[in-house]
Amino acid sequence: MLRNPPKPELTGLEPHQVVLRPLISEKSVHKAERLNQYAFEVNVAAGKADIRKAVEYLFEVKVVRVNIQNRRGKVRRVRMRSGATRQWKKAVVTLDSEYRINLF
Repeated sequence: MLRNPPKPELTGLEPHQVVLRPLISEKSVHKAERLNQYAFEVNVAAGKADIRKAVEYLFEVKVVRVNIQNRRGKVRRVRMRSGATRQWKKAVVTLDSEYRINLF
């Protein structure tokens, strides 16, 4: 364990630029109800510190933990051409047990 852990750096993005949209699926609704975890699509340039600050500011909640995933674009083919869907970043945010986010 580090004696002086590095402080997370912020990218300077505004909170509404960091969180792009909530991800609503069966799995995310289950996590929200049971584990108090919410999934969001976030800006690719955003880090964990940015995501924590943005969610706390936008939804007025206390964030306990932030997990992020870089999602690769899938290869798609249309007739003779090949292309790919865009890459994006997913964040799963765990909230303190006292707080909830109403997405519906």
